[in-house]
Amino acid sequence: MKKHWIWIIIGVVVALIITLIILNRKSDSVETPKGTNTTQSPSTTISSAVQAGKLLSNNKCTGEGAGVLTQLPMKQSDYAMILPYGLMVGGHVTPIDHQYFSPTVFNSPRDTYPVYAMADSVITDIQPRTNDRGTEYRFVFTMSCTFFYYYDLVTSLAPDIKAAYEKKNLNYKVKAGQLVGRIGGQTLDFAVWDTTKPLKNFINPSSYSGEAWKIYTADPLDYYSSEVKKNALAKYIRTIKPVSGRIDYDIDGKIIGNWFIKDSDGYTGTGENQNEYWGGHLAIAPEYIDNSATIISFGSWNSGDAKQFAVKNPLDPAKIGVADGIVRYEIYGYYFVKKDGSRWDNMTHTFDPKLKISNQEFGGCVLLQLIETRKLKVEQFPKKKCTEKLVFTSASKIYTR
Repeated sequence: MKKHWIWIIIGVVVALIITLIILNRKSDSVETPKGTNTTQSPSTTISSAVQAGKLLSNNKCTGEGAGVLTQLPMKQSDYAMILPYGLMVGGHVTPIDHQYFSPTVFNSPRDTYPVYAMADSVITDIQPRTNDRGTEYRFVFTMSCTFFYYYDLVTSLAPDIKAAYEKKNLNYKVKAGQLVGRIGGQTLDFAVWDTTKPLKNFINPSSYSGEAWKIYTADPLDYYSSEVKKNALAKYIRTIKPVSGRIDYDIDGKIIGNWFIKDSDGYTGTGENQNEYWGGHLAIAPEYIDNSATIISFGSWNSGDAKQFAVKNPLDPAKIGVADGIVRYEIYGYYFVKKDGSRWDNMTHTFDPKLKISNQEFGGCVLLQLIETRKLKVEQFPKKKCTEKLVFTSASKIYTR
């Protein structure tokens, strides 16, 4: 009797399995009705690129995607050259995140040259900066929530721009080629930001939160119309790719790139006022035009002002790691020469000038040791030769990424 019930149960189970197989095959063969949306609903979460753009535009942007820049900010005859991204000079201790349009007559009076919008865009921010020369203005032009361009050091505002600026809560539409201001006696700062393409070689992007746009610095050539690109390249001076310059040189576990005094809050710094934020910065990077040279850039040299030096016969900072121990860099002032061997004045156009060490401007010796992957020990020895018996002292400082 028991065997009889066992066979009945086995039969029921087998029948159920066969039924399930048949039903599954039928469901697989049914076609999806035309017009049926089989994709998942899009996420309502705002992308990180758009979030960054809303921050950069004071939450005044709309849409996504890059635009085309159809106009240069200055007339072709009004500027001598375009200096690339990556210069290190004075308080710009780390490689600079903007290019420079250098006026044809550098020492021209203020307001000599007109400045134009590069594309149909919206001015979402103008920030003034007053110094002993007068007031200068920083513009942010918004084209979408992921694409922007900006100017700085504009010496005056066009009448309609000034009227809009004075009303506050700026959100002013401009057309490509529209006059927005004037400049003279100095360079015009310019950069492009693309929040969909953050730079990949900053080891610790959070260190740059004090200048949130920096990690989105993009190559302008990628966004120029063909004619604008041709005109810009005619005034470029750098010939090493990328010809627009570069600012992110960090390599994890090597001494090359940007460093910040330990516990100094990264780029924001700990200076007593805004003009001292760079005091704890340090950069070791290729020279911005002549990449064959290495520059070491100090936020404070010999307990004083920011200073940049060329390293004489350096060991490649891109190859120096923890295992290399203490490295000695002998440092000097420098200048540039043109292809004909004459000294470049830094104000007139030339292609590919080369850096030359100035032996008359001896800086001293710097000891560097990567003591951990992201921890660099540094000590300055002004006017000391690296051939002297120098060792780290209590005056050494620790830098992190």
